[in-house]
Amino acid sequence: MIREGYGQIAQQGSERRQSSCCGGMTITDAAGLARQIGYADAELSALPEGANIGLSCGNPGALAALRPGEVLLDLGSGAGFDAFVAGPKVGPTGRVIGVDMTPEMLAKARRNIATYRERTGLDNVEFRLGEIEHLPVADDSVDVVISNCVLNLSPDKPQVWREIARVLKPGGRVAVSDLALLKPLPSEVLKMVEALVGCVAGAVLVSETERMARDAGLADLRLNPKAGYVDALMQGQDPLYLKIAAQLPPGTKPGDYVTSLEITARMPT
Repeated sequence: MIREGYGQIAQQGSERRQSSCCGGMTITDAAGLARQIGYADAELSALPEGANIGLSCGNPGALAALRPGEVLLDLGSGAGFDAFVAGPKVGPTGRVIGVDMTPEMLAKARRNIATYRERTGLDNVEFRLGEIEHLPVADDSVDVVISNCVLNLSPDKPQVWREIARVLKPGGRVAVSDLALLKPLPSEVLKMVEALVGCVAGAVLVSETERMARDAGLADLRLNPKAGYVDALMQGQDPLYLKIAAQLPPGTKPGDYVTSLEITARMPT
């Protein structure tokens, strides 16, 4: 269901699309959302057309403090938004690898590589078809792993964290922006297909996220909830979150249950 949903999002282009990790926003809202969560105008203006389709809930590349020469892996790279933003930051001696399980997203990202090369003069971004539970990446080969509102979609999150630890070099770091739960959701919300594709029904508690990362062997964990993201979607009358709100107990709102979460960690040396 998730693969099919995001395949449709990739194909719909500028038409109004299904709810996803930023709810039911139109593509024209994508730049505004990106600015709100910390992307600079210069980064957005340099992107190939269609790379930003509004699927972000944070800015993991900025969180990672990227440096020239690093090898970066983007989990669930979609149309290439974060990968193309990261490319100039790691520079000509660095490398960016995007992995996505949706062929339509992968095709969209690969089509944009030529425009990225023309605008930046760089040839340092590639996209691979694969699942984040089984990454097509060698052991101990990556300096930085990032992911933007994708881990919540996985049916086997502990395995994703184990894969992150496997591919990171000793001392490598991870920066993830994701949706997480402050408390368990009612069963009515968990049954909603649009809430699953929309990154809510598959999210887990903040404490579970921390436990999975530690169990995978990562250290120096920091988890920073960013409640304003969900509140902003509600203020914008987002269709998905309005549906979710209707299924919640009286006197509660989606922001009482769901938060945007920044996660950083390191692989021990």
